Amino acid sequence: MKLYIVPTPIGNLKDITFRAIEVLKEVDLILAEDTRTSGKLLKHFDIATPSQSHHMHNEHKTVANLVQKIKSGTTVALISDAGTPAISDPGFLLTRACIENNIEVDCLPGATAFVPALVNSGLPNDKFVFEGFLPVKKGRQTRLLLLAEETRTIIFYESPHKLIKTLSNFCEYFGENRQVTVSRELTKLYEETVRGTAKEVLEHYTSKPPKGEIVICVGGKK
Repeated sequence: MKLYIVPTPIGNLKDITFRAIEVLKEVDLILAEDTRTSGKLLKHFDIATPSQSHHMHNEHKTVANLVQKIKSGTTVALISDAGTPAISDPGFLLTRACIENNIEVDCLPGATAFVPALVNSGLPNDKFVFEGFLPVKKGRQTRLLLLAEETRTIIFYESPHKLIKTLSNFCEYFGENRQVTVSRELTKLYEETVRGTAKEVLEHYTSKPPKGEIVICVGGKK
């Protein structure tokens, strides 16, 4: 009985590992965030393993049943739409439940969007803090006030339609001259990284509305 956590490409399908393909072919069941999205990946690599949905809206209800299924001898692989499960994606609850039930958990190394974004940023990466998505409303101001004093490089995930608001918040709480990079569409055809002060990056995306998946890196307070 075993749970595999399997990272999937964040864009370029060539970024999957040989081991990930091997595991996905050998397990009894694949848990996918969106079976339609994952179906394209599985078809591309001729993976015929049965799959079922496991996402943020149903994971609380399905964890207990999945643990029992694994205990009964089913070997399961968990994947998300892109990147490593449980990093701002479903996966933590099932991983924790398996550990609590003495089920072996094996997380494969692989794609995670914030790592190339951090390295590409040119900001200090010997120490950093990953914040994921900022709160949308409640707790947002409190979080920003706390992070304004952070001396390590800070990494955020953001959606395109909220990027302008978030960059404006950075100007307000961190200062217009704080160094910021925005990496967009990593590993994909139109990948780009925009670097500058919070004000400069805000002005860039105000005149050029962004599209695609976004990772923001913010220099720590000096």
